[in-house]
Amino acid sequence: QVQLVESGGGLVQTGGSLRLSCAASDRTASGYVMGWFRQAPGKEREFVAAVEVMWRGAGTYYADSAKGRFTISRDNAKNAVYLQSNSLKPEDTAVYLCAAGYSTGVPGDYYAARSYAYWGQGTQVTVSS
Repeated sequence: QVQLVESGGGLVQTGGSLRLSCAASDRTASGYVMGWFRQAPGKEREFVAAVEVMWRGAGTYYADSAKGRFTISRDNAKNAVYLQSNSLKPEDTAVYLCAAGYSTGVPGDYYAARSYAYWGQGTQVTVSS
């Protein structure tokens, strides 16, 4: 079982940047698709970005709201996944959660929360206007 711990959230002004980190408990995380989701109060969990396993090419996938502003990356040597978030907007305010799922080779699968078996507790991101 993979344990995930997020960090790097905080309070930032509109237009600012944050780098979120997700630390996995062991090297088995390198065999999982890694994703970032977010959940705002009263809203459903929303896909943000995902990165495929290395042996499938480590392709990256983004929600429309994240394209051009957010970048997901993974460092298997450090058992870590990152989300660089730039040009932040108040509507980006949410708890950001890291998740690990089984690779299917079907990118469409990675947009759904049900595709992920393991979840972290989340880190709060607040963007002030």
